[in-house]
Amino acid sequence: MTPTVQGSEFAQLRTFVTVAELLSFSRAAERLGITPSSLSQTIRALEERLGIRLLNRTTRSVALTPAGETLLLRLRPAMDEISAALDSAVRFRDTPAGTVRVHAARAAAQAFITPMLGAFSRSYPEITVDVTVDDAVVDIVAGGWDVAIRPGEVVERDMIAVEIGGALSQHPVATPGYVAQHGLPETPEDLLNHTCLLWRWSGRSLPYAWEFQRDGGWFELVVKGPIITSDRSMILSACLDGAGIAFATNRETDRLIAEGRLVRMLDGYCEPYPGFFLCYPRQRQMAPALRTFIDAVRAAARQDV
Repeated sequence: MTPTVQGSEFAQLRTFVTVAELLSFSRAAERLGITPSSLSQTIRALEERLGIRLLNRTTRSVALTPAGETLLLRLRPAMDEISAALDSAVRFRDTPAGTVRVHAARAAAQAFITPMLGAFSRSYPEITVDVTVDDAVVDIVAGGWDVAIRPGEVVERDMIAVEIGGALSQHPVATPGYVAQHGLPETPEDLLNHTCLLWRWSGRSLPYAWEFQRDGGWFELVVKGPIITSDRSMILSACLDGAGIAFATNRETDRLIAEGRLVRMLDGYCEPYPGFFLCYPRQRQMAPALRTFIDAVRAAARQDV
């Protein structure tokens, strides 16, 4: 007899699709808002009802069986259709509702989310904004996020990307005391003889190479120094303490330069480049809560420029 979908069995199929896409019981449980043990019981019940194993799982990994791959291939379009139908129905609500999961680079969160979050929450009390602040470059879809705010250089090509906040520029900066003691570099290569403070993308092993422009083209310079960290604010703090030269954006340093606490260097080699982008997966119909959040961030960013 061919199995049919009844009652809670739809929840079993939804749970299976989530596990199959993430290949992780713990991450799937977190996305679905249930405990890992409850998720395991749901998958076990589905496999017992169908009389076939869908997932091979060990303590360290999850993999689809051939039957699981076939089921996922047929189920994913159906689940997408159901989600689109539900989104269409939700559009008739007077007030957007639901959860918007956001992944934001630390500087982007501080610039674009923190200033608008309180007012947004008051205006849309039925929307839950779940923000992960992290400079790591992650897979938005696999991680269960709806939207990310990140530098343009690390936006995936298959994402919809909307620039916010205008262009940025990065400059070497140091305190007046450091400059008085060590002098100003005249070319980027002169930095190789200075003490530099290095930032590293979260999740990567090597520090970020400083980027400059010469004769219309960009080039990288690998500098060295006594401090390497994935926290940009730590780098800036050490720079303000006179520890060396930092490579920082105009957003981070304009006020400090105007106050005379930092000196900007090598202006002729530091050109503007595209800044932060709102990026999200292509989808036929966007959930109202997500659309409302994106519109609010874009409006706040326009005021910030």
